[in-house]
Amino acid sequence: MYKGGRIIASLVIGVALLSLPFFYNMGKSKKGPGIYLNTPAIEKLAVKQCIEPTEWMRANHMQLLNRWRDEAVREGKTEYINSQGKSFKIGIDTCLNCHYNPALKSSDQFCVSCHDYASVKPTCWSCHPWQNGTAK
Repeated sequence: MYKGGRIIASLVIGVALLSLPFFYNMGKSKKGPGIYLNTPAIEKLAVKQCIEPTEWMRANHMQLLNRWRDEAVREGKTEYINSQGKSFKIGIDTCLNCHYNPALKSSDQFCVSCHDYASVKPTCWSCHPWQNGTAK
């Protein structure tokens, strides 16, 4: 093989460079987002439950928000009936009534900490007059 040593050395260096991030993060526990649920509104609630069960909300909140958007904008619906039969106003303010704490800086807010952790950028604020945890 012509220049086989250089090819093999290049492959070894390439594999080492590509695997560096995996070795760097090996053994580090992946801590979840810092969710602060002791907001003033949640503290006032007798029964501390979101509009749907917690596990369901963790898995489906974006689908719910998209459904709310479609129903409100396209069908004019303003009310959501949850799985327990309780009624809620459709809108981002329904979420922010509980999941916003004015005492915290915006980077510590509920939505921001989870979305930063998951490396996703929500598009909610492109339509709503609420930016970075403060009203415009």
